[in-house]
Amino acid sequence: MNQWVLLAYRLPREPSRPRLALWRALRRLGAAQVADGLAALPLTAETREHFEWLASAAIDDHGEASVWVAQATTRDQDERWRELMSTSVEAEYSALRERAAAARADGVPDKVRQRRYLRAELRRVRARDYFNAPGSRHAEAAIEALGNEALGNEMEGVPAK
Repeated sequence: MNQWVLLAYRLPREPSRPRLALWRALRRLGAAQVADGLAALPLTAETREHFEWLASAAIDDHGEASVWVAQATTRDQDERWRELMSTSVEAEYSALRERAAAARADGVPDKVRQRRYLRAELRRVRARDYFNAPGSRHAEAAIEALGNEALGNEMEGVPAK
């Protein structure tokens, strides 16, 4: 079973800016919201540090926060948290595949720039993919196919020597 780092937090309703900033940061990290005011990530030095920074920011914003290291008591609970996180990134990988396919089908004029953008998005999703979801490879292949097609089209316009 995995070890997890947990962030328990409570922020005042007003002003809403700190709550929104925390919510966005948790989303950017790919944290599982396991209960109201409780988020989880697989334990690494990096995820623990992220949660410690978020806890410090919550306290600075007149809230309460603490960081915990824990292990689920059952495999079922551990799997639920893994599945919660994996389902989220799989959906994002699927969206990237669909965007790459749409760019290929619609004849997007600047496919090289579109591929660069989709690659950057892929890196952001992979940063939240703690369990190496299989959708990563499929999204990468779809994005690279878009780039290969773009390069092929550029080569067609180059006069042969």
